[in-house]
Amino acid sequence: MSNELRELSFTVSGRVGRPVDEVYEAVADPEQLTRYFTTGGARGRLEPGAEVSWEFADFPGAFPVTVVEADAPRRLVIRWEGVDSIDPDTTTIFEFEPVDDGARTLVTITERSWRPTPGGAENAFGNCEGWTMMLTALKAWVEHGINLREGFYA
Repeated sequence: MSNELRELSFTVSGRVGRPVDEVYEAVADPEQLTRYFTTGGARGRLEPGAEVSWEFADFPGAFPVTVVEADAPRRLVIRWEGVDSIDPDTTTIFEFEPVDDGARTLVTITERSWRPTPGGAENAFGNCEGWTMMLTALKAWVEHGINLREGFYA
C-alpha cells in the first residue's frame, strides 16, 4: 500500500442560525448570493445542469460555474475552473444538515482536487480561505443581513 499523496482537497464547515431551507436558498438564489459573496454579481440559479456565472468585485472577471447536482435543501455540487488542479475544473460539494431540531443548519463545503505540487497547494489553500470567508459571510447575511465581504479584500 502506497502512502503517496495523489490529490489535495479540503473541507470547511460552520453552523448558521437558521433552518436548512433558508440557508440552502441563500446559496442557490443568485440575488441573495450577490448580497454577501459574489459581490460583482451572480447570474443563474444553482439548479441541476445549469451553467451560471459568478463575479467578485474584488477579483475581476467572471467565473463560469456548472451545477452538477442540486438536491434542495440538502446538497449542491458545482464544478468550476481550477488552477493546478488534476482536472480542468475542481468539484465543490455543499452539504446542508439541520441541527438543533431544525433551528440551525450545519453547512459543510468540500472542494477537490488539486495536484500535490506547490502550485496546487497554493491554489487549494487560497480556495479554502475563500470558502471559509463564504461561510462566515453566509452566516452574517442570513442571521443579520450584513455583508461582511464588502471592502474585505480590496
